[in-house]
Amino acid sequence: MKKKVVTKTSRGKYQKLFEPLTVGKLTIKNRISMAPLGMIAMADPCGGFTENAQEYYVERAKGGTGLIITGITNVNYNEMPALLMPCAASSPLMFMKSCAPMNERIHAYDSRIFLQLTGGFGRTAIPHLMKNAIAPSDQENRWDPSIHHKAMTIDQIKELIASFITCAVVAKESKFDGVEIHAVHEGYLLDQFAIALYNKRTDEYGGDLRGRLKLSIDIVKGIKAACGQDFPVSLRYSLKSFVKAIRHGALPGENFVELGKDIAEGIEAAKILVDAGYNMLNVDAGTYDSWYWNHPPMYFEKGMYREFGKILKQNVSVPIILAGRMDNPEMACEALGVCCDIIGYGRPLLADPYLPEKIRTEKLEDIRPCLSCHQGCLGRLAQGLPLSCAVNPACGREKSFAITEAIAKKKVLIIGGGLAGMETARVCAIRGHKVTLMEKSDKLGGNIIPGSVPDFKKDDRALLKWYALQLKKLSVHIKLKCTVDREMIEKSKADVVVFATGSTPVKLDLGGKNHVYTAIELLNGKKKAGKDVVVVGGGLIGCETALWLRQQGKNVTIVEALPEILGGGADMCFANYDMLKDLLVFNKIDVFRSSTVKAVNDTSVTVKTPQGEKEIKADTVMVAVGYHSQKDLYDSMKDSKKIVYNTGDSRKVHNIMDAIWGANQLAREL
Repeated sequence: MKKKVVTKTSRGKYQKLFEPLTVGKLTIKNRISMAPLGMIAMADPCGGFTENAQEYYVERAKGGTGLIITGITNVNYNEMPALLMPCAASSPLMFMKSCAPMNERIHAYDSRIFLQLTGGFGRTAIPHLMKNAIAPSDQENRWDPSIHHKAMTIDQIKELIASFITCAVVAKESKFDGVEIHAVHEGYLLDQFAIALYNKRTDEYGGDLRGRLKLSIDIVKGIKAACGQDFPVSLRYSLKSFVKAIRHGALPGENFVELGKDIAEGIEAAKILVDAGYNMLNVDAGTYDSWYWNHPPMYFEKGMYREFGKILKQNVSVPIILAGRMDNPEMACEALGVCCDIIGYGRPLLADPYLPEKIRTEKLEDIRPCLSCHQGCLGRLAQGLPLSCAVNPACGREKSFAITEAIAKKKVLIIGGGLAGMETARVCAIRGHKVTLMEKSDKLGGNIIPGSVPDFKKDDRALLKWYALQLKKLSVHIKLKCTVDREMIEKSKADVVVFATGSTPVKLDLGGKNHVYTAIELLNGKKKAGKDVVVVGGGLIGCETALWLRQQGKNVTIVEALPEILGGGADMCFANYDMLKDLLVFNKIDVFRSSTVKAVNDTSVTVKTPQGEKEIKADTVMVAVGYHSQKDLYDSMKDSKKIVYNTGDSRKVHNIMDAIWGANQLAREL
């Protein structure tokens, strides 16, 4: 009998991602890991996991993830308020009661789960979430220099080590398959001990590299002694810091002097830590002083940690986990064996918990893409709120936000095909309603279409493509190039009418010059920018479009009326705000703050600045000062006998998350 030849096609295009891996005596079914993401406000009153947290992790196991690494769980309460996040040491029996049944469910899907244990934040603690200001050495808080952190005593360090060991024992008893130590990573407390920039101690926990690593060494040795040598201990590990000054990170490609951990020291530290007993390294780069490296916004290229994983693969023998915008499965497969042994998916698994199964079955078109926007995840954590996802409102609340079949099926008419209109249509169709969506233009997407033009916004384009496919599969009746008026709506047989008519750009009277355009006109190609562009408005759209124009070789100047661009980051995740702000400087885009345009001339713009008037060369002026809600049609229907709702930008101009979440909430209850 001839031996059956297994071809690449029969094994699956991405089979490499689904080969098992052994860590010590633990077998992981595939090469996909859920990257650890914060568990702020996900603790029950006894320090265990809330029901939402349990369902959140089980859903990712159900979706095919081989190894789940939880977000940070506290090992003690010395630094942070009680129950800000789960803690295995708070009430061990109650912790086991919440986690053991969860882990049994996760194991039923043949997935494995590690509990990530954190020693805390040290100087990086967010002030309003901090209880005690401690650090390896006396120093300022990263966010608020007026807050002083005291150096930890030897007794406090010993107590911290004992807490790690206790929590690891409880984790093992709670049926976790291993633990991950958080971290010699991102500038958290253990990383502050490891880096000379932050650790000025002269005792056994300071001095040379081995002394600075002693805390992390003592932790793993203690856990191995208490839990057994076969109990896996992973380490969250940043190879390089990218710190050019306190509170100032360095961008990719920037020439700078490393003040934190450089690659040579990172390699040496990794070898020491692996020799101490760590079974796996979960690798990235950066610290809180270069925060966007640890939480890469859309401005980073995909796979930006691969070079760091490759370096460590050549220098240590333990498995390497690598994340960093690795959502392209072809890139992931190419990285395995060269840069890493396991691919870490963080935010992509928030956006779509079934990403692994969709990759395995080669249904990539059905994967809901992560936008790297941080609006629903990191942005919420910074506010002390549970994480979720801008494009997946059910993330972190899988039960309460589940889409259920409607008892009474309705005819739903949706006016407007932007994100809010499409999300309303999608959810209503899943619930069994008969849905018609009308859009006045020739394609779905609304303002996201021009907004997704810059190359760094390609995931926005992927989201629009995903919505179009889902609506097609759900048989939503879509009418394009369809202008709707009140008479048409009144004559329709719709039981419910949802208005999602979006918004239009605010226009300024700048003297009627014909080279004054909106950002949308330049982005969608209706108008062409010249060589010298003045951008009026330093909000997100103005700054991102300015960066896009500069990347085309234009000379770009931003004029912002407020003292800070991007609203000072008030409505943005700090990582995104900080990187975009730095990119404007790096790309030599001039910014005039607290300034206004006084006159637009044929070849220049006169700007009133705090230092006096400036004449700026310009053959193009781009206006990006906000949007007006388009709600006239909705307002005209308020006295109608039809049931009407308004959602998305036509209700309130905000962001992508607000549009999707508001529409999802409305549609789930229609």
